[in-house]
Amino acid sequence: MIENRELNIDDYLAMLRRRMKVILIPALLTPVAAFLISYAFPAKYTSQSLIMVEEQKVPQGYVKPVITEDIAQRIATMQQQVLSRNQLQPMIERLGLAKGRNVDDVVDEIRQNVSIQAVQQALVSSTPRRPGQSDLPGFYLNYTAGNPLLAQQVCSDLTSMMLAANLKAREQVAQSTTDFLSRQLDDAKKTLDDLDSKLANFKKQYMGQLPGDEDNNMRILDALNSQLGANTQGLNRAQQDRAYAESLLAQQLSAWKATQSSTNPQTLEQQLASLQSQLISLQARYTDDYPDVIKTKADIAQVKKKIDEMNTAASKSTTTAENASLAEPPEIQQLRLQIHQYDITIGQLNQDQKRLQQQINSYQSRVALSPAVEEQYKQLTRDYDTAQKIYNDLLSKKSESEMATEMERRQQGEQMRLLNPANLPDAPSFPVRWQFAVGGLGGGLAIGMGLALWLELRDKSIRTEQDVIAVMELPMLVSLPWLGVSNDGDGGKRARRRSSSEEKEETVQV
Repeated sequence: MIENRELNIDDYLAMLRRRMKVILIPALLTPVAAFLISYAFPAKYTSQSLIMVEEQKVPQGYVKPVITEDIAQRIATMQQQVLSRNQLQPMIERLGLAKGRNVDDVVDEIRQNVSIQAVQQALVSSTPRRPGQSDLPGFYLNYTAGNPLLAQQVCSDLTSMMLAANLKAREQVAQSTTDFLSRQLDDAKKTLDDLDSKLANFKKQYMGQLPGDEDNNMRILDALNSQLGANTQGLNRAQQDRAYAESLLAQQLSAWKATQSSTNPQTLEQQLASLQSQLISLQARYTDDYPDVIKTKADIAQVKKKIDEMNTAASKSTTTAENASLAEPPEIQQLRLQIHQYDITIGQLNQDQKRLQQQINSYQSRVALSPAVEEQYKQLTRDYDTAQKIYNDLLSKKSESEMATEMERRQQGEQMRLLNPANLPDAPSFPVRWQFAVGGLGGGLAIGMGLALWLELRDKSIRTEQDVIAVMELPMLVSLPWLGVSNDGDGGKRARRRSSSEEKEETVQV
């Protein structure tokens, strides 16, 4: 190939025409060789089953599923469980796959020949996916073996194991969730009962001091203070009345004793005159209803009565007169009874005052302790409300989990159904001979094109005007056409050869 010159499409076509044999010979030989080589590989057969993932039959708005793990992740987990040695060993013994071989080697071979291929949603249905619908509508389970019947048997057993593992896993997860929630619910109930007992004891201990009782305590305290004020006023009034009654009693006792000590009519006359003068002075200052006026009038009447009695009963014995004189007048007895009643009233009022004061002190202490009690009460109620909320949430979740568990037991949740059982392969999955032939054809074309390119790169022949210009870097002045060889005999051939050689030499010289 001449360097330092640009190639166009005609140049490439010319190269292709010149190297056609170099390209076609490898392209024709390599497919045949590849097809024959395919017979050197042992045939392998692949059995395939299709498992579809069905949606939950009960709407999720009524029963929420307890398994929220991605379906692809669950399939990978089930694949690891099914391909474990404990799961595969019974199948290996039943099918006799370990004849003269180690079981671990057979297990490794099964694991290498198993593959799971997801079914795309677009291939299953063109309808849009509904909320809650799985992104993976199904999957293919493939198993490859050297015997088509063996491949079908192993694929069928593995498919059955996958379906059984899915049912068992879903039911176990649902039951485990229910059991876990039951234990948590029991613990929450114990905590709630403890807090309920503490709250009840607290209310019993601080009855009347709770946050809601503060206003009521203030109203009761105001009423007790009013009662205490009224009681104090009543006590003072009773004490004043008693003092006044005692003063009257002292006056009447002194007057009565004076009358008893004097039996002389002349003395009584003097007492009468004194009382009358006292009455005149009292009537000048007070009305007739004033107690002292009434008392003085009574004393005057009594003295007059005694004077009359002394005048009319002079013939009676001295002993009878003395006994009569020793009896207290009714006024004095009435005053003594009033004083006694005042004493009872004062005692009762004192007791009421003490009782009211104790109640006031109690309610004042309640009001004073209300902030601390309110803080403790709020803490207890906050803990109780939190525990109550947790208990209600767990109770609701347990009910949902029980429904989900029952749904899984009745196989109404998301299920895996066998749509296409494992087929019996009628052709080997490897080697695919037409693929070998196509690969050989591609390889032959690549070899031929590479060889042709290599030959063109090594070819330095000058064939066109552009080659001359690129090699000599001079413009071409004249060009002589090429004369072919005719059928005019040897002389004509030699003449044309000679003329052609001369033409070449002339072209070069130019």
